[in-house]
Amino acid sequence: MGPHPAVAAIRLAVRRVLHDVLTPAPPADPSAGSHGGPRSPLVLAACSGGADSMALASALAFEAPRLGVRAGGVTVDHGLQEGSDLRAAEVAVRLRALGLDPVEALQVTVGREGGPEAAARDARYAALDEAAERLGAAAVLLGHTRDDQAETVLLGLARGSGTRSLSGMAVASGVGGRYRRPFLGLDRQTARKACMVQSLPVWDDPHNADPAYTRSRVRHEALPVLEKALGKGVVEALARTAQLSRDDADALDSWAVAVEPSVRDDSGALEVAKLYALPAAVRRRVLRRAAIEAGSPAGSLFARHIEEVDRLITGWRGQRAINLPGRVAVRRHGGRLVLRQG
Repeated sequence: MGPHPAVAAIRLAVRRVLHDVLTPAPPADPSAGSHGGPRSPLVLAACSGGADSMALASALAFEAPRLGVRAGGVTVDHGLQEGSDLRAAEVAVRLRALGLDPVEALQVTVGREGGPEAAARDARYAALDEAAERLGAAAVLLGHTRDDQAETVLLGLARGSGTRSLSGMAVASGVGGRYRRPFLGLDRQTARKACMVQSLPVWDDPHNADPAYTRSRVRHEALPVLEKALGKGVVEALARTAQLSRDDADALDSWAVAVEPSVRDDSGALEVAKLYALPAAVRRRVLRRAAIEAGSPAGSLFARHIEEVDRLITGWRGQRAINLPGRVAVRRHGGRLVLRQG
């Protein structure tokens, strides 16, 4: 008799990712232990202790040794709740009990820039990047589900940030595709069921139900209202929208990269007439790339900034320079756009 369908689903998802991102090492000699020899590649599961990430860690612990891969785990203590250090230590104990090795509990200091959710996310990814580099991990697996993807799409829609924002989370992201999200095709309930049938203890972060956080309101208020009005297929439809939007955004990004050299003059300035001839979606991507190259931080550069720069091309009335984040000024001069950091 095979495993429960939920357990089989999470294991298959992780197995596919391991096959995709790794050249599996030969199966380890049994005498070397369940995690393989010293040359086996290392894959880490990022685990908060919640159902999604505990299911992920359990699936990685099961599948990795069968491919000659070492399986480790990391948990991040954001220091935002009393006793969070004890909680992180407890999660680390659970990961070791699954057979993961190495396991680390990482402590971070959360700043204030961009709001509490963004600041916590930035601190978390910085810690995961550092751990992956230090441990030489081939990949870091994240437990985001199809429900998380649907929430991300709704948040992007509310921001009005365009196709790239609607494309949600990528299956692979980070330096060299370091971060992998095996569960984007699975719903949250599947992960929770997998934990239940395996008797895995899970921790429900109270922040996930705190209405002070935007994503929490989307999860507990907005999505249930949409499902009640439109039916249970809303989450799946939003996730499908993310993939279609990502395909479109990738194609437009590639077009912008290919055309950018042809719209620059010998000095590196952008030629207005050539930009004007481009489709708006491509032109604005060229402008965004140019702004980032000039020194404007990508995370602070929003659609409204690029729209203002675009009006120097499509609605020229002798406007003054446009000031972008990072002290980058954009001026139109003699049929050209000049971007300089002041």
